[in-house]
Amino acid sequence: MFLSPLAPNTATYKITVKKQNGSYKLPKTPAMEATNSERVYDPELNNTMDNFSLEVGYIAPILVVGGFCLLLFLEVRFPLRQRKQPLISRILTNLCLSGLVFAMGTYLVNPAASNLIKWTAGQTFGLLYIVPLPYSGQFIAGFLLMDLTFYYWHRANHVFPLFRRFHNIHHIDPDLDVTTSFRFHLVEIAYSTGFRALQVILIGVTPALYGFYELIFQCSTIFHHSNVRLPIRFERLLNKVFVTPRMHGIHHSRVRGEMNSNYSVVFRWWDIIHKSLRLNVPQLEIDIGVSGYQKQEDNRLWNLLCLPFRRHRKSRDLPEGVPPLRGRSISADNAGFMLE
Repeated sequence: MFLSPLAPNTATYKITVKKQNGSYKLPKTPAMEATNSERVYDPELNNTMDNFSLEVGYIAPILVVGGFCLLLFLEVRFPLRQRKQPLISRILTNLCLSGLVFAMGTYLVNPAASNLIKWTAGQTFGLLYIVPLPYSGQFIAGFLLMDLTFYYWHRANHVFPLFRRFHNIHHIDPDLDVTTSFRFHLVEIAYSTGFRALQVILIGVTPALYGFYELIFQCSTIFHHSNVRLPIRFERLLNKVFVTPRMHGIHHSRVRGEMNSNYSVVFRWWDIIHKSLRLNVPQLEIDIGVSGYQKQEDNRLWNLLCLPFRRHRKSRDLPEGVPPLRGRSISADNAGFMLE
């Protein structure tokens, strides 16, 4: 079920519902009361958007798997950063963790989100329902709100110690490439269901919007985690709008000030707005990973699954006794200029 207007610049809305008391009309939102508009049933539009949702559901796995394989090939041929550990052992570990992630998403996160979407579609609650918009405007606004809320969720996983314990599994990978994309602890995926629930309810997400954003989200994730060396001029141009490999690579640096930057997922401007953008770090100077977890045994599957429940290693436990720092001073004045 979904909300959309009959035509651009009109205030009449449509929604798919079960017929009740001989009428298809639903209660009006405050915005609709102000514009004397109604929500009515439109089977043709309903079928169109249902078909769109189904098509996205069919092509998403093909695009994500195909993109994953293509990026894996390209980053082997044109690497952005040199690897620190053998690729094969890392791939096996990361694919096992990714398999657990997809299982948790399939059987917990997505069903919860889908049920909530069905519920919210028949309600008058949600940011997208406050102002009457044409369907295209509602779709774009919803997409932006989903991306913005993922920025906040990503940042929360770095700010709150309990969340950071589980999110560290993603960052402890000593190399950053496309296999890191879905390397998360299954507990992090489980408790992210709560975030998904709030996101769907507060925004008022529709099935078509949810499916389309998920597709773009997954494609963007595998792209900006990849270790592909793009031509610097092309990447600077692309990065005017989107998160790219060089930008996200800085987020995976061991240096705390660099790790606590570049939280965006699809569009980079959330980091600009929140002053968390950092681009002026040369890729060859980035040391990927988390301090205290640089040994090969730290990245074995069982150790990764148990790590959040063990004592966290602090800076005083490191051989050097201090957290890693950038070797040279980098001015904040040019933080938004991407370096080679």
